[in-house]
Amino acid sequence: MGAVAIERPTKTARLNKQRVRGGVVTALRLSQQVFAALQQKRVLISTALVVLLVVSSLGVVVSAHENRELFNSLSQLQEQRDNYQREWSQLLLEQSALSAHGRVEQLASERFDMVVPGKQDIVLVPLMAPLVGAR
Repeated sequence: MGAVAIERPTKTARLNKQRVRGGVVTALRLSQQVFAALQQKRVLISTALVVLLVVSSLGVVVSAHENRELFNSLSQLQEQRDNYQREWSQLLLEQSALSAHGRVEQLASERFDMVVPGKQDIVLVPLMAPLVGAR
């Protein structure tokens, strides 16, 4: 079994009406001073510059984040392009190997019992001269 800790009851402070009123009065006085200071031209310009600085820094953060995302995307696309180029060169090698003259001749003789014709089997057909006057 676990140990049980017995805590002494804490005393709750009673709110004193005068303390609450004093706090409210102090808060109102401070807020009036802040609003009065904001109406001065120098403070207004400084506040506007601070807001502009915060907006600009947020823009830099967003821009850097988008730059990183785009760079990662570019890297993935370049890797994919390299894979496609590698596959294309392998396909070209395979095509050249499959269409080599010797291989085609070998397959023709094995599968279809074809042979290279001899000189006695070759017949030359003369070209026909165009008919004169025929249109």
